[in-house]
Amino acid sequence: MHKMNKKLGLILLAGLLFTQVRCFSQDPDFQIYLCIGQSNMEGAARAEKQDSTVDPRFLVMAAVDCQNLGRTMGNWYPAVPPLCRCRTNLGPADYFGRTMVEHHPKKVKVGVIVVAIGGCKIELFDKDNVQSYVETAPFWMKGMIKEYNGNPYGRLVEMAKLAQKDGVIKGILIHQGESNINDSLWTRKVKGVYNNLIADLNLDPGKVPLLAGEVVHADQGGVSAGMNATIATLPQTIPNAYVISSAGCTDGPDNLHFNAAGYRELGKRYAEKMLSLIGVK
Repeated sequence: MHKMNKKLGLILLAGLLFTQVRCFSQDPDFQIYLCIGQSNMEGAARAEKQDSTVDPRFLVMAAVDCQNLGRTMGNWYPAVPPLCRCRTNLGPADYFGRTMVEHHPKKVKVGVIVVAIGGCKIELFDKDNVQSYVETAPFWMKGMIKEYNGNPYGRLVEMAKLAQKDGVIKGILIHQGESNINDSLWTRKVKGVYNNLIADLNLDPGKVPLLAGEVVHADQGGVSAGMNATIATLPQTIPNAYVISSAGCTDGPDNLHFNAAGYRELGKRYAEKMLSLIGVK
């Protein structure tokens, strides 16, 4: 009996030590940002030579397995584009992260998790109605959705919970709206997604802002530029939401997607707003 009690005590001690290691493994200097949206968040511009090197303090958690990139879902890697899926391109998250680490001391790391689907409406991230959306989604979109096991929101939460063991979620970035143009309920739908993320990840909405980027601006001939008037009202619905201007961010020939230079500038603007919110000049 004495031996059994001693063995049980060792098991309990080992469990306690493991719990303490897990609790203290979270690094408060590892800032994590969730990035969601459609094709402009995926990244639609081919990365250029200047984008091929990155500060090792800027990391991406793979949200899908990418054999061609040597990435396995749920692990951190240097944030060399693509950051979304295996064959996406340069997007705003790239220069958001680069700018963030540039303006922090060496002890700070920045990680992003990018889950985005080209052409999707915000309804795809509505966890209560995702199945009905997927059922009616166009054929060309279903393959991308399948990479997230049929539920991009669910995959984002799954990856975010893993990331919370390593660092602290500091903000949520969204670039979406082209597929919801003229949708008067868009801000309410975005609020639903934001509120679900806050609840499912046990976050404090007062400390986790939502940064929403404008679509290609009217000054670039943006075909969806009318959506920016709706995006501008998001802070009226979500108190801790901020709109990131796309004015002057150059775009591609389709006037729907930014070009590489436009993504770099937009990403920097996301970072500048986030840096101001956390008190970094």
